[in-house]
This record gives sequence, C-alpha cells and structure tokens, in this order.
Amino acid sequence: MSSSDQLHMRAALALARRGLGTTAPNPAVGCVLVREGRVVGRGWTQPGGRPHAETEALRRAGAEAAGATAYVTLEPCAHHGTTPPCSDALIAAGIRRCVVACIDPDRRVQGSGLRRLRDAGISVDTGLLQAEAEALNRGFILNRTATRPLVTLKLATSLDGRIALASGESRWITGPAARQRAHLLRAAHDAVLVGSGTALADNPRLDVRLPGLAARKPLRVVLDAGLRLPGSHDLIARGWEHNTLILTRPGHTEARRSSYHARGVEVTALADCGPDGRPTPKAVLAELVRREVTRLMVEGGAGAAAAFLKAGLVDHLVWFRAGKVIGSDGREAVEALDLATLAKAPQFELESVERLDGDLLESWVRKE
Repeated sequence: MSSSDQLHMRAALALARRGLGTTAPNPAVGCVLVREGRVVGRGWTQPGGRPHAETEALRRAGAEAAGATAYVTLEPCAHHGTTPPCSDALIAAGIRRCVVACIDPDRRVQGSGLRRLRDAGISVDTGLLQAEAEALNRGFILNRTATRPLVTLKLATSLDGRIALASGESRWITGPAARQRAHLLRAAHDAVLVGSGTALADNPRLDVRLPGLAARKPLRVVLDAGLRLPGSHDLIARGWEHNTLILTRPGHTEARRSSYHARGVEVTALADCGPDGRPTPKAVLAELVRREVTRLMVEGGAGAAAAFLKAGLVDHLVWFRAGKVIGSDGREAVEALDLATLAKAPQFELESVERLDGDLLESWVRKE
C-alpha cells in the first residue's frame, strides 16, 4: 500500500479518536472516502454508537462516493442492528476499493464484512496501521474477546511517587496543563473509578471541565465497602446530574442504600469481595461490562491502584510526574503489592513521554 494510503488511514484514525468515551458499547471508528485523490467524505462513530462512521462519511459524500476508496479503521459491520450493515451501504454507494486497518472481533462480523465487499467485486486491503487501530479500540476488543473493559490507571505524583504530604495536602502536585490533560483522559473513557478513601480525602467531582466537552459525562464509580460517603459529598449530592455508581459489599440495610438512591446514586453490592470487604477488581470489571463500559479509568487511590495492579488488570498506565520531591513520609501512590520476587512485579513498556509545562506525562502499556 502507498504513502497516500497511509496518509488517509491516519486521518481516519484521528477521526475515530473523536468518538472515544461516547460510543460504548460500540467501537470508535473513523472513515475517509477518497475519489481521484480528493477527500469527498469523512465520518466517525457518533455518540451512542449510531450512526456508524461509514454511514456518516457516505452521507457527506453523496453521489461522489461512487468510484471512491474507503479507508476504515475497523472492518465494516455485516449484521443488522439498529441500522443496516455498513458493508451493504458501501456496496450500494458504489465504492471501488476498501482499505481496512483491523478485523472486527465481534462474532457477528469477524471477516464477514470483508467477504461481502469482495463478493460484490470491491477490492479490499487489510492490515494498514493495524497496531494503531487495535490500540485505539482496545476497550472494544477486550470487551468482545475477554469480557472486560480496557483499564487505564492514572497517577499524578511527585518524582518519588508520592501523591500527598503526610498531612494529606495534595493540591496541587501537578500544574494546570497536566490537570487539563487528566480531564481530557476522562472524556475519552466511559467510566472513572476511585476508592472511597480518595473520594473522602479529595472530594473529586470526576467530571470533565474542559471547554466544548461539557456533554462528556463518564459514569462515576466509587468503591465504598462501608458506604462511608456522606450525602454532602459532591459525588452524592450531584447524583441526579451525573450518573454515579457505588460498588459495595453485601449486608447493608435497605434504609442505608435508599439514602443514596434518593439522591440519584445507584448502589450495587458485589458478592466477590476481598478480606477487607472491597469488591475485587474482577467483580468490578464484570459489573461494568454488564453496564456496557468498554473503557475504565482508575484515578485512585493507592488501594485501588494496588488492587488492579496485583490482579494483572491494568492495560495502560498514565503517569503524570511533577518536578517535586516529597520524601518517604509522603503518601504513596500505590499500596504494597506484597511481591515475593522481582519477577512477579507488574511490567510495562514505555509508549511515549510528553512535557506538559513543568510536568512530565509518561504513557506505559502492559508488557504481554
């Protein structure tokens, strides 16, 4: 495939990223239609997963889609859902060629979309920028292949891995640029999770406060074994404005649970809990999959971070580091992992490093 093919597929991937955090349980897909060297249509999966990227691009292209090449980041669907199959729409529009980055792992597709296109006489090429496309839709892929969402662990620490002073003072370790990027990360996830300790200490809102992104409202999830959050806490007080879920242990009275329900907060007890009463990461992810979450961001605290790391369920580690040193009396970002040997330590590979004013943003992916 040519450099021009790569250019157009990269544009399709950029379009697909616009949908992250809004399309679950569907994937975030981008599509670019090119005819005689000119882009005639562009589209990406719309909020709620409909319309699909191909449908959007075809709508914009109109009659000019005939004879065009379609660059699609994920195999066009071949099954009837809320809308007809995208593969049929591309065929009906008269495209002559389709370039696909990666195959759809959904058992209803898995190559059948490509077969439909080829059977219709359309030239099909696959695998262009496949790694980038699979990384972008890792949450959807894990949802379909491992029945769990992608898990991103976000940490914001001093250079020596501390999140607060011994007194609990933590505002602000990182600067404004890093905090804005953290909000952008929230916007790209379907749900954001904290433990009750962090919720009580920091009173986080877990919302997206960026211009133009006010409509992005990931599900706010709190692990609260003891139902400790008071009604005055922002996560509870704004339950009617922003979907909030408390995951807890069994055994709480209906009266206690009803006090949260009255504020619009859902409380769900999970039977699979550890010795401390906290729901296990595996049980948490199973519940979130049931709620069609494909991308989860864990924001803290140290206990939640350690639990997901120990369970081997952190796929992406996003680490903001400020140019400060706090010392061993500061509060750690991750609780003890109780490692018997160094070989048992969770391992990650560095993906990128970015400077955000005076802070560093490191992106790490789990080493398979």
